[in-house]
Amino acid sequence: EVQLVESGGGLVQPGGSLRLSCAASGFSFSAFNMGWIRQPPGKRFEWVASITARDAKITYADSVKGRFTISRENAWNTLYLQLSGLKTEDTAMYYCAINADASNADTVVRGPGTQVTVSS
Repeated sequence: EVQLVESGGGLVQPGGSLRLSCAASGFSFSAFNMGWIRQPPGKRFEWVASITARDAKITYADSVKGRFTISRENAWNTLYLQLSGLKTEDTAMYYCAINADASNADTVVRGPGTQVTVSS
């Protein structure tokens, strides 16, 4: 059974940082492209970042470029997202997802999510 379990969310002030983790199991993590998506309150899912399986090629949504960093540790079946320079508009439920990209944020296999709230 495929399982994705996110952790690391919380309440942070604007300008602050968080590190999200996603523990994956039930599939060959190292063979799959992975990504992060988010859903702000009352809005649709939106793609945040992706990292490929083979060569760790990374892409980011323009809204987070230069502030967020995606990485993966295949030996530990874990995906990470370092969030820095957080803004109030980054408030959302964050999910790790298999094969996530800018075209499929609504439909990808994802975990239960971790809440990130940016507020002063």
